[in-house]
Parts: sequence; structure tokens; C-alpha cells
Amino acid sequence: MEKYRRNERMSVTLKLLSDEPNRLFTLSHFCELFGTAKSSMSEDLDILRKLVSSFDLGEIETITGASGGIIYRPRISMTESLSYIEKLSRSLSGTSRVLPGGFLYTSDILADPIATQKMGRILASAYYDTFPDFVLTMETKGIPVALTTAHALGVPLVIARHTSKAYEGSAVNINYVSGSSGSIQTMSLARRAVQAGQQCLIVDDFLKGGGTAKGMVDLMKEFDVKVVGSAFVIETEVPAQKRVTNVRSLMTLAIDDNIEGEEGDLGYAVVRPSKWLKEAGL
Repeated sequence: MEKYRRNERMSVTLKLLSDEPNRLFTLSHFCELFGTAKSSMSEDLDILRKLVSSFDLGEIETITGASGGIIYRPRISMTESLSYIEKLSRSLSGTSRVLPGGFLYTSDILADPIATQKMGRILASAYYDTFPDFVLTMETKGIPVALTTAHALGVPLVIARHTSKAYEGSAVNINYVSGSSGSIQTMSLARRAVQAGQQCLIVDDFLKGGGTAKGMVDLMKEFDVKVVGSAFVIETEVPAQKRVTNVRSLMTLAIDDNIEGEEGDLGYAVVRPSKWLKEAGL
């Protein structure tokens, strides 16, 4: 078998770990892959662990015991998270992105792979200790951030739909009240998508009244699934009382009508990092 130098082993190891976050890799897996002794591989991992920590790239955790190994978590420090969200908040503030109904145009941000990956890792860092079995989102705008969050957590993404699809088999359908429009809408999820007794993290792009989020919580009750938290990219400051609890958002949005802009403007968007993120990042 070809012999690999330490720098080659470490490069491949980090690539494999980062491709599959939260997956348990045994030490034997790497020893067989590189044809090296456990003592040499252990030294490689010690160096990698320190390197990943020094550059704030996450953490490599060692699990002891017969079924142990190593796990990589792409955790982002709260200081770096706050810095990034502050920068993103400034780019979203102003008059140009305000939409009728108190919404904000964010489609370009949510379609940016680099931005969604960063936001997904920040949200995942806040929920590693809750051990969700999957991430749940509602079609369609929340899918990119929900997917990157699920990847960072190392769990599947489950998507609830407005109507059931024939290719997904039988489904559970519930009616819910939309928090923004107040209208009755339908939410559907295939029966095979989740299993009773699992734990779920809800991730979506926007939280206003919380009607859709409450619908997802109610949908999980139908499957006997525990919701460990609800995370959003942006949460409006009004209404202050949402229909869901245990919520974390990356940013808050307020529309200020007292700041003068161009004629015809719908208001000035004031976007700020959320309180929990500011407290954790200081």
C-alpha cells in the first residue's frame, strides 16, 4: 500500500470530516484508509484538533469507548457569528428592500450559497446540544438555510408542503392560520417522512405572527415528534407576542415610518442582530 505523508493524511482527513459533520468516524477507519498505525493517526488528529480550534473552524471531539471515534462539528464562535450578522443586518437595512405588508426582500441573500452556509452553521451551533433527529421547514424560501443547518447538524431535512404530492405516498394534512394574512391554509407531510419519538428543529426564513411556525409545531404533534426549538433568519419586532415559543432568530426587523426617504417608500427597515446573539457574542 502506498505510504502517505502526514500533511497528506491530515488534508484528506479534514476534508472527509467537513463533508459529513456530526458523523462518528472510528480511528480504525482512517488507519485502514491510509495504511498507518493508530499512534500516528492519533498524533494527526491531535494536530488537526488544535488547528481547527485555533482558526475557529469548529471543533473535533473524541468519543472514547469501544464504539468511539471522532466527530467534527463546524461550530462558529459567537463573536464571529455576531460580527457576520451585524454586517448582514447593515446590508438589509434601509428603504430599498421594504415590501408591502411589512416584509423584507431577502431572496438574493437566501439564494447565496456562502451566506446560507454561514447562517446555517450559526443556527446549528446554537442547537447541537438539543440533538435533533431532523430539521423541518416549510416550502419554499426557508429551504436553503434549513438545508445548510441540517448539513451542519448532520441530520436530514424534511419539507412540509402546502399540498400533498402523489409521489410521496399517503400524507398527514392539517389546517393552520397564517400569521401574516390571517387566512386558513393547509400544511402537508408524508407519513413516511418522520417517525414517532424523534426530535425536530424547525428552521425557516421569516417569522412575523408565527402562524406557519405554529402550524409546523402542531404538525409534529400529529406525528408524536418533539420540537426542540424554532430558528429563523429574520423575526419582526411587531407583533411582539408570537404564536410559538422557544424561538431564536438571527436578526430582528422593524419598519420605521418616521425616517424620511424617497416619495413612495414603504418605510425604513431597521435590521439588527437578535438579542440572544448579541449577548452571546459580547
